[in-house]
Amino acid sequence: MSATHDDHHGHDHGCDHHHHHDHSNVDTTSRAFVVGVALNLAFVIIEIGFGLYADSLSLLADAGHNFSDVIGLLAAWGAVILSRRVPTLHYTYGLRSTTILAALANAMLLLIAVGGISWEAIRRFTEPTAVNEPIMIWVALVGVIINIATALMFMQSQKEDLNMRGAFVHMLADAAVSVGVVLAGLGMMWTGWLWLDPAISLVIAAVILIGTWGLFKQSLKLALNAVPDAINPAQVMSYLKGLPQVTEVHDLHIWGMSTTENALTAHLVIPTGHPGDTFLAHIAEELAHHHHIQHATFQIELGEQDVLCKLAPHDVV
Repeated sequence: MSATHDDHHGHDHGCDHHHHHDHSNVDTTSRAFVVGVALNLAFVIIEIGFGLYADSLSLLADAGHNFSDVIGLLAAWGAVILSRRVPTLHYTYGLRSTTILAALANAMLLLIAVGGISWEAIRRFTEPTAVNEPIMIWVALVGVIINIATALMFMQSQKEDLNMRGAFVHMLADAAVSVGVVLAGLGMMWTGWLWLDPAISLVIAAVILIGTWGLFKQSLKLALNAVPDAINPAQVMSYLKGLPQVTEVHDLHIWGMSTTENALTAHLVIPTGHPGDTFLAHIAEELAHHHHIQHATFQIELGEQDVLCKLAPHDVV
């Protein structure tokens, strides 16, 4: 840290000199993506083949939806790989924020898929189509198994990572679609009601929409540098203001660097001078352990009346 006790303005990283990056789940995550992509791509090919053979529009529509999932999985996987790239002169945070973009893209793909399913379902109410129900049911059952198996591989990591949650929700939504196709097939076999297929498709679309909306809102907020949901900015401000020697805190910014790491910058007014590295390291550790903020940077100011900080007012960014 370059600031001395005589500095009027010093930029300091609250840093304990230990960067904890957990790579223990790296291999498991990559394996989950490899298996997920391979299984789903194979199933898309099978579904297209049987959809054409059985003249089942719902199977073909589901194949299209499943293919959007393969794209979503590839985007999420690519983001995970990019997020591990080391920072460069031009990308000073590395490429961590690609995980946010992937989560947002995943949510948008799901919303587009919901629109596609709904449009097709409404069209099929006016033009009911006879299908080969047994083939439709068995192929959809395979889809249920594949999608649930893929979702389970992301279950653990989705709790801490919005990007993984995107992949998890995507796979669960797919399983729901396949269950709907199975139910529609069974219903049509028993009753001969061809309208069951589009009716269940609309119910599934609504379920996917409800599940996706939260993911879409969260990822959009992170993309706009909003304070992540897990952090209470008022509590962070209160903690910083309550620190010994600190008389004022301003220009506080908190944002997500990625779907798992958060950053903070703040100006601390300390009239007694620079508090020392130990003081800053302690703040950084507290913010990491109690407020989910892993990357904290502080500017120390003495609060002299003749040198006013231009960024002190609340409405100035």
